[in-house]
Amino acid sequence: MTRLLLRADASPSIGAGHVARMVAYAERAVARGWEVVFAGRVDNAEWLAARFGELSVPVVPSAPFEGFDAVVVDHYGLGELREEVNAAGALLVSIEDDVFGRRAADLVVDCAFEPRPRPEDGSGELLSGARYAPLRESVVRAREKRSQGPVGERPRITVVLGGGAEWAETVSALLRALRDTHAPFEADVLVRGEPTVPEPLPGQEFRIAPPGPGLLDLLVETDVAISAAGVTLLELCCLGVPTAVVRLVENQDAGYRAALELGLAAGLGSADALDGGATETLRGLLSDSAVRNGLSATSMALVDGRGVDRVLDRLEKTRMAE
Repeated sequence: MTRLLLRADASPSIGAGHVARMVAYAERAVARGWEVVFAGRVDNAEWLAARFGELSVPVVPSAPFEGFDAVVVDHYGLGELREEVNAAGALLVSIEDDVFGRRAADLVVDCAFEPRPRPEDGSGELLSGARYAPLRESVVRAREKRSQGPVGERPRITVVLGGGAEWAETVSALLRALRDTHAPFEADVLVRGEPTVPEPLPGQEFRIAPPGPGLLDLLVETDVAISAAGVTLLELCCLGVPTAVVRLVENQDAGYRAALELGLAAGLGSADALDGGATETLRGLLSDSAVRNGLSATSMALVDGRGVDRVLDRLEKTRMAE
């Protein structure tokens, strides 16, 4: 039996995206009959980490590499690990986002929409592009259930910027931009912290709640999403939810630009420079069904939800070739 160690962390500052990706790996590895262990912190991502319990995957603060056949690392704060992992008898799979989390590995995975050239560092193989994006099974099931019906009198909007509490101020600015469209809508705003909610105009409604396990059920019925250019954007692409995207932090810059260039999302700009242009973009997205349908079709074609299986298939072949 293949033994797999997953290594990532979550926290209010890091967000929950790395753990979400590890849940996707755990699901597909367990489905293959592999023995899986997760090592790391799950603070601020407890609702995601609950899936490990459902899969009977132990969650431990740390674990030695010995005794595992492969180690998957999804972490920006850890350095080079390949020599240590290989010395323990395991293969290293490293997930990186351009230069963030970059390290030498037996298999390197960069699921960016348009990965940039990577300097040679002796890594075994690079698996690049959105076809390798790790999506949880619940996302794939939601993709099958999602309705592409016409928008009602009040479009349903979901605002979700990840698990970090420090984005409450950005959420406040986005809610003001939404209000200023003067369009009617029902907006579910999933955020940690306490954003300032503007007084809605006639026909507008804001509902504030923390991120939780009901997100995908909500997105199945969502007409327009507002998201950061991180892991959630890949999930929205898989679902085909027309999305307005904001660049929260520097490591999202490449993904933000690529999403716009490929026609996957409408751009709102940087979190620290939201202005009237965000309102105009949102007004256009809410009013133009052709734009929404185009974003939905393009994104679903690019992100199909089978990324983890492609990586694990390659990992098995690499192990067999040793």
